[in-house]
Amino acid sequence: MQKNLTERKQAWNTIFIFLIIVTALSSIFHYAIVNLYPSRIYIGGLMWCPAIAAILTLKIKGRSISSLNWNWGNWKYIRLSYLIPALYGIITYLLIWIFELGTLADKKVISDWAAELGLVGIGNLNTTSSIIIAIVLLGTVEVIRSSATTLGEEIGWRGFFIYELKKVLSFSGVSIFSGIIWASWHWPLIVYYGKNVMLELTSFYVFIVSISFILTYYTFKSKSLWPAVIFHAVSNVYIQKILPELTIKNTGTEHWLGENGIMFAIVTCVFGIYFWRKGIKENL
Repeated sequence: MQKNLTERKQAWNTIFIFLIIVTALSSIFHYAIVNLYPSRIYIGGLMWCPAIAAILTLKIKGRSISSLNWNWGNWKYIRLSYLIPALYGIITYLLIWIFELGTLADKKVISDWAAELGLVGIGNLNTTSSIIIAIVLLGTVEVIRSSATTLGEEIGWRGFFIYELKKVLSFSGVSIFSGIIWASWHWPLIVYYGKNVMLELTSFYVFIVSISFILTYYTFKSKSLWPAVIFHAVSNVYIQKILPELTIKNTGTEHWLGENGIMFAIVTCVFGIYFWRKGIKENL
């Protein structure tokens, strides 16, 4: 009993150290994002703060960086970590189009998007071909590029943080607690970039806590941090760079669209509940 109590205290101490370091490091980049121009160039640095905090915490605790789960793991979980975020993103925007909260992009919008991606002048591409090529390029090359920054977050959050939480909390507790912390870490960006801040914060917290159940599930099942890296990158690319470009905003429905939109929160909540029940059933 005494040994278990001591181990729990040590785990909470490690968690506290990590959170203090990640808060201190992140506050520098949050300040830069809010006060310096161009603000977006500092987001990459911000996304690597959890990794640096995890490495420093390990050093303070006299533990090796190699203790993190760097192994690639089972390809099954890598594949699913690509498919699941792509699926919930597509479902979200299908519902947006069906309920006319946004309109499927017309030829002009697609042409503008193709020009932005440098696809204009390549053969005689029609609208459908442009969409297919754009999705393939963004869904592969851009996902790889995005993984360079999501890796920084996932080394910290899923590679280190949730494993420390697992020593003191259940699967549900790990998912909820890590989700709330992860969402709170983003709040300065929501406040800075947001328009309807309270609504966007609420939707974002629901979204983040919901996908935390999925990310925790795949991390514990695979015993690898890489499914979380892929999952995070794919989610960012589909929700920020692919599906919004295929959608024309309708007046008065903007709060339903995007990463901080109501529809995205609803859809990911359903996915989160499914993985929450799945994780409990499998005793993770």
